[in-house]
Amino acid sequence: MLILLPPSEGKTPAARGPALDWDSLAFPALNARRAEILESLGTVSAHEDALALLGVGASLRDDVVRNTRLHAEPAAPAHRIYSGVLYDALGYGTMSAAQRRKADDAVLVISALWGAIRFGDSVPAYRLSMGTALPDVGRLAPFWKPHLAAALAPVAEGHLLVDCRSSTYAAAWAPPPEQTAAVNVFTETGGVRKVVSHFAKHTRGELARHLLTRRGKAPATPQALLKAAQEKWAAELVPGTARKPHALNIILPG
Repeated sequence: MLILLPPSEGKTPAARGPALDWDSLAFPALNARRAEILESLGTVSAHEDALALLGVGASLRDDVVRNTRLHAEPAAPAHRIYSGVLYDALGYGTMSAAQRRKADDAVLVISALWGAIRFGDSVPAYRLSMGTALPDVGRLAPFWKPHLAAALAPVAEGHLLVDCRSSTYAAAWAPPPEQTAAVNVFTETGGVRKVVSHFAKHTRGELARHLLTRRGKAPATPQALLKAAQEKWAAELVPGTARKPHALNIILPG
């Protein structure tokens, strides 16, 4: 089983520690592309209109300034840098050592800057969304799509992929649909379902934690994933097609 997560928009900078070590990152075939984006991001972030170009508000000015010196910024494991609703619900820091090792093996973060990294990869805090267009690079999801397809195909082979990404990040890599289940979250009141956003992040984080901490074997099929999800939630599985992944729908009370 592999769990695909988006990065958090907010990040917690490392207070101290070594700078980024390119050779330590998973999927080293992506390093040339990572360096290309890092250089473009640094240039854009130093521009007088950097906030507008990156689509962020004035409150994030310090984050954008940090983008100009990422080579020198302290790096820390991704599970410490990424914060926010989903990652709080996942609760890596409260897991046992065995559960953390399982998370390090199972979690892949699909990133606008790094392409794909594992949970234990050390990176600096940065500000960049997959929906951004950078000079000489263009929009990042189409930029990453062929590179991630090549780098991640061998990793995905033989695994169930539990896709907890938002649509923006899902656009950067489409894993084999027959072995992928996209996680959707709804509320239901009086038979009427509504898509939720904030609680979707929280519930996806809770699902990831449940899959990493529950007893027994990790689910290897979409049907086994459904059974695991039903240990905690009302859930259903919508079968996929040749071009569309399975959908695990978690239904929360309204």
